Amino acid sequence: MSRHDEIRESYKALGNIGTLYDGIITRSTLLGKLMDSVIWGLDEALAAKWINDALSPIQPDFSGKLLEVPVGTGVLTMPLYQSLPDASVTCLDYSADMMKNAQTRAGAMGLSNVSFVQGDVGELPFADESFDIVLSLNGFHAFPDKDAAFRETFRVLKKGGIFCGCFYIAGEFSRTDFFVRKMYVPKGFFTAPFETKESLERRLRGLYAEAQVTTVNAEGIFRCIK
Repeated sequence: MSRHDEIRESYKALGNIGTLYDGIITRSTLLGKLMDSVIWGLDEALAAKWINDALSPIQPDFSGKLLEVPVGTGVLTMPLYQSLPDASVTCLDYSADMMKNAQTRAGAMGLSNVSFVQGDVGELPFADESFDIVLSLNGFHAFPDKDAAFRETFRVLKKGGIFCGCFYIAGEFSRTDFFVRKMYVPKGFFTAPFETKESLERRLRGLYAEAQVTTVNAEGIFRCIK
């Protein structure tokens, strides 16, 4: 079973607590597939690609300490953590409601290696260099203080550790840019200003020893080494 298929099954397993966001991001509902296609320009293959690319820096035998921020509903990552029983995973989110879904999902999957903390990415409640990997999926485009978020995720990562994930970047797919301006920003889902591929590369290369940015339509996918 592919990573995308595992994520889809994770969505279905939650039954009626699955959210609209989960349906879109996993393409598990008719509405989700429609919005994914119309807004993000993603078909089945592209949707699987951005998820696989964003998670690929996490090796199958990873057994260190990982921080995910924000965890959201956990639909993308709980199947991954189930396959990493020797890893110690901390999931943080500012929204208690979103995190509750992730906790329910982790409980339903019997995960004992995952803990949850409510907190602010701009002021992470962890010591310097606490984690081997910091993972952030679809969060930075929503953070109001992006500078603080970049500083804090860098601070808590160990030297030689990996910072990876993805989020919306502007200027790569005009249809998504339109919906972000007209719908996502006015509704408060996303918060300007937004990175472009070039600005994200400059920012990450100014912080990390190594940094790579790729794109799948409007998804900016990054992998950095501190």
